[in-house]
Amino acid sequence: MSKIGLIAGNGKFPILFAQSAKRRGLDVVAIALRGETLPEIVEHADRVYWAGIAQLGKWIKLLKRENVTQAVMAGGITKAKMYSPLRILRFRPDLRTLRFWYHTLRDKKDYSLLEGAANEFAADGITICNSIEYMTEHLAEEGCCTKRRPTESEMADVRFGWDLAKQMAHLQVGQTVVVKEQAVLAVEAIEGTDAAIRRGGQLGKSGAVVVKVSKPNQDLRFDVPAIGLRTIEVLKETRARVLAVEADKTLILEKEEVIKAADRAGICILALKDK
Repeated sequence: MSKIGLIAGNGKFPILFAQSAKRRGLDVVAIALRGETLPEIVEHADRVYWAGIAQLGKWIKLLKRENVTQAVMAGGITKAKMYSPLRILRFRPDLRTLRFWYHTLRDKKDYSLLEGAANEFAADGITICNSIEYMTEHLAEEGCCTKRRPTESEMADVRFGWDLAKQMAHLQVGQTVVVKEQAVLAVEAIEGTDAAIRRGGQLGKSGAVVVKVSKPNQDLRFDVPAIGLRTIEVLKETRARVLAVEADKTLILEKEEVIKAADRAGICILALKDK
């Protein structure tokens, strides 16, 4: 049986990846990150090793011990934690992480961090692969996924928000915007998608449109746009009416349940292809 390594971040994405990989006959060796990875990962991966989020050297050593030559990154890391006070003491980085952070990285942008980490793995014979190759059944397909369809005014907001979100993604600010009547309520930054939706909802009161896109030339090995049940809960909480995502590049985690939840809440989920 072939092996695949899994660097498991937060959310359901790592668990769904493990399930999909095992259905494809792969032995899943997971590096679970303390404070991020859901404990349920132990029920779905074949072997699980717990490590800190700043222990890159340990991740690599564990995968090499398992003779893993291919791995994926699935799930995020709470970015705000990276800028917390006394983070060096809190995360206790290993020597390889310290060297990587202070000497190898050219800057601290998301892509630089992820590409740099992939290069560290590659230096030890481990290739970071695109997780989507194992999860095609979870991708958003072009069209309206829900019973409710967008109104003409909502579609105008989607088009307005789409162009804006693409510009923000290109600038590496964020990939989600919240708009209403072609006014910008919120732009995602380091706080993440859910917090941006809540912020926009507080300003828009109800009827907001949320647009989430991929970055131009996004490297899907690292950063796959994803929505899930929690996204629908936040949309319902803020009384948003439409969620537009990018078709073929966005994962809908627990897709059937997400669509049912959106239908119950009267929320439209729309998947569009970029121009």
